[in-house]
Amino acid sequence: MKAMILAAGRGERMRPLTDHTPKPLLEVGGKPLIVWHLERLAAAGFKEVVINHAHLGSQIEAALGNGSCWGLSIRYSPEQEALETAGGIANALPLLGDAPFLVINGDVFADIDFAHLVNVLPEVQLAYLVLVDNPPQHANGDFSFDQGKLLLEGSNRLTFSGVAVYRPQLFNGIMRGQVAKLAPLLKEAIMREQAGAEYHPGIWHDIGTPERLQELDRQLLA
Repeated sequence: MKAMILAAGRGERMRPLTDHTPKPLLEVGGKPLIVWHLERLAAAGFKEVVINHAHLGSQIEAALGNGSCWGLSIRYSPEQEALETAGGIANALPLLGDAPFLVINGDVFADIDFAHLVNVLPEVQLAYLVLVDNPPQHANGDFSFDQGKLLLEGSNRLTFSGVAVYRPQLFNGIMRGQVAKLAPLLKEAIMREQAGAEYHPGIWHDIGTPERLQELDRQLLA
């Protein structure tokens, strides 16, 4: 299975840190955020990684190169302007191929077992999401998860971690280069019972502000 790391966001809430450094290259615990993902992907047995980028994307390519130092093969999907999540994935489909693939938000930090996700997507599903407890900044969550079933409404609401496995067919309606959000595609798949999920009780952080970055850095260095 191939993996894609989403790294094209501008990181407006992280300014001024992101004025001169792309968000995935901001350091936490002594290494760039995106390097934590690369190390975990390599440890999980992944070999091929696709990374999209837009804002200061040349810095990402210069820092990571072809991925050989992690035992990975990295290919890049540059965007003139950020295409949003679904648009960025659709734009990278020629590099991802026809099989299901793993996608990871570049601005999260987690101890999710990527190796476990290789075989979780049933034939009838287009998406399989990893859900986590709702953080303070997102107290109402995204989806309900009841008795192993992913629902749009209901109790036991959880937050989408930004880690998921998708089939390319989920993005069939999006043209390459088109700006497109992911949420409408996921909602449609859930309504058609073509999406599943699991709950991750472990470590997960959304690095959305300089304060959250500093707090995670403090925890890791401690």
